[in-house]
Amino acid sequence: MSESQILAPPAAACAWLQAEGITDIALFAPEATAADFAGMTLLPADAEQGAGAVVVGDLAQRWNFQTLNRAFRLLVSRPAPRLLALGMTRYWHAPAGLQLDTGPFVAALQYAAGIEPVVLGKPAPAFFDAAVAAVGSSPGQTLMMGDDIRGDVAGAQRAGLKAALVRTGKFRPTDLHGDIRPDAVLDSVGDLPAWWQKHER
Repeated sequence: MSESQILAPPAAACAWLQAEGITDIALFAPEATAADFAGMTLLPADAEQGAGAVVVGDLAQRWNFQTLNRAFRLLVSRPAPRLLALGMTRYWHAPAGLQLDTGPFVAALQYAAGIEPVVLGKPAPAFFDAAVAAVGSSPGQTLMMGDDIRGDVAGAQRAGLKAALVRTGKFRPTDLHGDIRPDAVLDSVGDLPAWWQKHER
């Protein structure tokens, strides 16, 4: 797999911003992500107005009250900017255990500012549509594999894909007893070839 075959939310966000003609952004994401927005004007780290869009990713330990409140102040300034989420995943499995991901912080900002976010990562159907298009497939002929019952499985199924849940990472046994039904449940990615041969039509 080449780098060009990897579809990441920042690339989708840049494409959306360019299509909307938005260049001034306030970025709440890891420093490494800033390089993906090289064509945009990034507001200073203390700016509380002047953003065309507030882009929220996973800041992990860098989230604190001041940072979250600055994002809120940007969103309620006038003219009101757009709120872009680089995903709405609730949590992920870090080496030290489960850790909040982007979704809860976007949800807090959405609630406080009364602004509906534009989601440019999982579980947005448009993100899965773009991934399917990138590999030249169609939703009905594509299988998504992931360990997140909502962000991966439910998101993919809403976009018309088949979805396999793997019992790794953030998987929890309770995932199998909710309202989301994976098309397959595998112990690991290594089980995919055998499953595929059995179910290929």
